Amino acid sequence: MTAIRRGGADDLDAVAAIQEASPGAARWRAADYLEQDFRVAIERNRIVGFLVARTLAADEREILNLAVAPDFRRRGVARALLASAFKGFRGGVFLEVRESNGVAQEFYKSLGFKELSKRPGYYDSPPETAIVMKFHSC
Repeated sequence: MTAIRRGGADDLDAVAAIQEASPGAARWRAADYLEQDFRVAIERNRIVGFLVARTLAADEREILNLAVAPDFRRRGVARALLASAFKGFRGGVFLEVRESNGVAQEFYKSLGFKELSKRPGYYDSPPETAIVMKFHSC
């Protein structure tokens, strides 16, 4: 079973390794996550995923990054992280996903996210368009 808890400084090396193993994830400095709503998923005493979000307004949140270790994908870890981030929240949730990351786009659509727009050149490693998606939590 996946446990979700707030992430901390001791988790940054594991989170950076997951980020590195996830080509579709944003490439941010892991230490910057400590300034946001930073959550980690734990299975068998190991960090297997993470989510970073921020509140934009009382009724708006943004998912900044979400990634799961390759050997724990398709086991409900990302869903558990998102459920934790949405718990008790009412409003719109936004995110950007790489245009080439069809698996992530389909995952978000399966949760009710809708495509809003595109942002050409949004990503830089490698350069790529972002798909902006929104979910309304009620």
